[in-house]
Amino acid sequence: MPKNIVVQPAYFAPITQYAAILQADSTTFEVHDNFAKQTYRTRCYIYAANGKLLLNVPVNKGKTLKTKTTDVEINYAEDWQKLHLRSLQSAYSSSPFFEFYEHDILTIFETKYKCLSELHIACHNFVMDALQEDKPTFATEEYLVPSDKTDLRDWISSKNKIGTEFERYIQVFDDKHGFLPNLSILDLIFMEGPNAITYLENLDLSNVIN
Repeated sequence: MPKNIVVQPAYFAPITQYAAILQADSTTFEVHDNFAKQTYRTRCYIYAANGKLLLNVPVNKGKTLKTKTTDVEINYAEDWQKLHLRSLQSAYSSSPFFEFYEHDILTIFETKYKCLSELHIACHNFVMDALQEDKPTFATEEYLVPSDKTDLRDWISSKNKIGTEFERYIQVFDDKHGFLPNLSILDLIFMEGPNAITYLENLDLSNVIN
């Protein structure tokens, strides 16, 4: 696994991204990119009663096509926070560890973050606290050109399929829909609790990271 990686911050990123973060020595978050739609910047996927469920954060459209992600503001015209929280509670209230993290995640959905970047920070801090991990992280000061860091920024696209072999773990509704791989990190945390760390550290990314 590369020692230093660069990734895009995301809304409760997929399992593969946190596997890369935990396996690397340090992570740099690219915060000077241009905002693009249909990425994990504003969406995550959880396991609901009817299968894979998209949770999307609405944002105000930028004035130009080259709006920096750091300048993107969250739209609160509809109460998406209540919807996302209810979806998580409905999906994971019976999971083994949801109750242990519910209070902390509730804080995120009760806070009106102005900018998308602020929400990203809150989500990342929640995940690292839940995993009881403290990995060195940095933020870019300008858009990062290729360097000595392993570039995983294209993982932010929700259309990219990362060809990793995922070890199965028990999921709440897998008796109905089978195992769904690489969902939001929340799925793994709520199902595996402290064991999520071992899962992430052992996930083989060698075939998707050069």
